[in-house]
Amino acid sequence: MKWTKDPQAILLLSVHGLFILSSALSGTFLNVYLWKSRQDYTMLGWFTIAQQIALGLTFWGAGKWVKERNKMNALRLGIAVAGLFYLSVLWTGRDAVHYIWPLGLLFGVSLGLFWLAFNVVYFEVSSAENRDWFNGWIGLLGSITGIIGPWLAGWIITLMHGDRGYRFIFTVSMVIFAVTVVLSFFLRKRPVQNDYHWLEGLNRLRKGGVWRYAIWGLAVQGLREGVFSFLITLLVFVATDQESKLGQYALITSAVSLVSYWACGKWFKPKFRKTGMLVGSVLMLLVIIPLLFSVNYATLLVLGIGSALVLPLYMMPAISASFDLMGLNQEDVEKRVELVVLRELSLTIGRITGLLIFIVVLTFRQDTLTVTLLLLFLGASPIGSWLFIRKLFPSKEQAT
Repeated sequence: MKWTKDPQAILLLSVHGLFILSSALSGTFLNVYLWKSRQDYTMLGWFTIAQQIALGLTFWGAGKWVKERNKMNALRLGIAVAGLFYLSVLWTGRDAVHYIWPLGLLFGVSLGLFWLAFNVVYFEVSSAENRDWFNGWIGLLGSITGIIGPWLAGWIITLMHGDRGYRFIFTVSMVIFAVTVVLSFFLRKRPVQNDYHWLEGLNRLRKGGVWRYAIWGLAVQGLREGVFSFLITLLVFVATDQESKLGQYALITSAVSLVSYWACGKWFKPKFRKTGMLVGSVLMLLVIIPLLFSVNYATLLVLGIGSALVLPLYMMPAISASFDLMGLNQEDVEKRVELVVLRELSLTIGRITGLLIFIVVLTFRQDTLTVTLLLLFLGASPIGSWLFIRKLFPSKEQAT
């Protein structure tokens, strides 16, 4: 049965859409909110590292629960903890900068629980034949919420003048998370599996083979993700000093991403994965170069539009390649939870490494040129990732 005709798959996408809508509303401005209390790049770097540590540990620890018990409860708890995180931000207010580690860890736990359960169910409702199409729909939903959420949030924050606007947006996110939890109860309980293997990832790395290429490729991919996840939006705010401009930036780049994901979802075929991923990774690096001349709204818009345009060329093959490995044989299918955990831990190690590089460098210098050179260095990581992940793609003859 095609996933598009499966009500459970559509419901899963709906839950995913609401979760990222709520995240887009508040997440875009969360780091700006912290920045306005303390202008310190390294503080935001540590906040992101706390998230990644908690996310990785939650993936690994909750893997047993997701595999042997009820993965739907893990997904619901992740959504609920996300709501608790924003409640904590509301409660601490401007003093949130003094609680970077506990807040970051709480946020990371919510992300770990949600994405672990979601990725496992995603694997169960998709297949190698329709996974690019599924990824296209996920990208479309992300782009649509990225258009609506940040623009609306930026407009409201500007209209309500600062803190009142932030508090309103964080409250709205909490309400959406609550609605998402209710909706998730319509997802049926999925079958449990056999015992959880705690050291499966280490065993795969030791054995070598295709999973060694996947692990290294994902780790290198994470170098860029950890820093870019918060720094670009922050640079837009620093350059413009306007939340409405940041919302406008997100609207424009998400609109481009919407078209790009739609086109890739419609026409991108498995036989194009190797070439498409290389082209995408090179172009993702080239669009950073204008920042070497000036970091302003125009050059950041070039980076944002360019990245949104070509990111699907890189991301769709990268996601599909690792998930396809989980279905190579029956043993891998039965260990899909451990392999989802392995995938996320590989990304997390890369993200933390990239963030540590960022923090160490900016501990000594925080001028614009240093930040830009760091972006250029970390922005080259998708090319390094491609060097590993290309080994996972079949030849053109096999893909046809």
